[in-house]
Amino acid sequence: MSVLGSLKRLKKSPIKIGTHNGVFHCDEVLGTYMLQLIIPDSVVVRSRSSDVLKECDIVIDVGDEYNPSKHLFDHHQRGFNESVSSIMPGKQWSTKLSSAGLVYCHFGKEVIKKILGDDSLGGDKLDAIFDHVYEDFIQEIDAIDNGFPMFDSEPRYRITTNLSSRVNQQNKQWNSSDDFNEEEAFTNAQKYVGSEFESKVKRAENVWWPARKIVSESISQRFETDPSGHIIELKRHCPWKEHFFNLEKEMNLPKDIYYVIFSDSHDNWRVQAVSLNSGSYICRIFLPEEWQGLRDEELSRVANIDGCIFVHHTGFIGGNKTRKGAMEMAVRSIAMWKNKSCL
Repeated sequence: MSVLGSLKRLKKSPIKIGTHNGVFHCDEVLGTYMLQLIIPDSVVVRSRSSDVLKECDIVIDVGDEYNPSKHLFDHHQRGFNESVSSIMPGKQWSTKLSSAGLVYCHFGKEVIKKILGDDSLGGDKLDAIFDHVYEDFIQEIDAIDNGFPMFDSEPRYRITTNLSSRVNQQNKQWNSSDDFNEEEAFTNAQKYVGSEFESKVKRAENVWWPARKIVSESISQRFETDPSGHIIELKRHCPWKEHFFNLEKEMNLPKDIYYVIFSDSHDNWRVQAVSLNSGSYICRIFLPEEWQGLRDEELSRVANIDGCIFVHHTGFIGGNKTRKGAMEMAVRSIAMWKNKSCL
């Protein structure tokens, strides 16, 4: 029986969800919000007292124990190194989980169904939305709460507007007045984080998921777009990157698709270089260095292609007035890259 199922069988009202009091963080704020979504009439009890927490039906982010069978979901104890991949074999993420990630691993699919109002939602779509929301929302909270940096070297700038930072700002500040209401602040943080989380889930279903079909068709038709198979055309511009890399892996394709062309909102055309992965700024083949930073007539003259509009100074994207021109830019870029590779 699932943890959620065993909780429902308690037939208690209300079911108590325990977490710590004092300064709150984004992970337990979101974790408790998700649980309250799928456990009607539950209440949150905030305390560090072991006697109080023993009376709770489920405890997260406190207690120094992770034991799903006992409904205990802490991540602070020594030796805890659980990740999505360890709890859900076959998943790719190895980031250490916070209480938000733990709750999401065990209850995330039920939460998604609740938000989308579809108890029958299942199969590839549910799995894809689950993965996307972890990748684009939950993992950031896990990493920040556990103090995992985004990269090994020192960052050039700090990001202080992330969701975890915004939650932290709702705690009592050092110079706040003495009438600060911690429980009210925690509840407000739940509403704030919950709204962003639900928006992400709904956007995943309504905006992100429908793009998969467009990207899949563009990959399947790549040899019709260009005989080389190195260029794909999106029939409609959409969030394509994550789907592209997922499909490329699922279809076991060689990594030899280099450019994506599509029409923009002004009926001009773009040619975008495929990056090394969905989060990378490094591309498989940048647009030629000779074109980078040029515009309009000068670019058209240097490239010897009519209708050029621009090439970004880094070479990851360019524009042309026509589909034919965008294709020429992609084809010629590949040819120039191959010629340099032969030198």
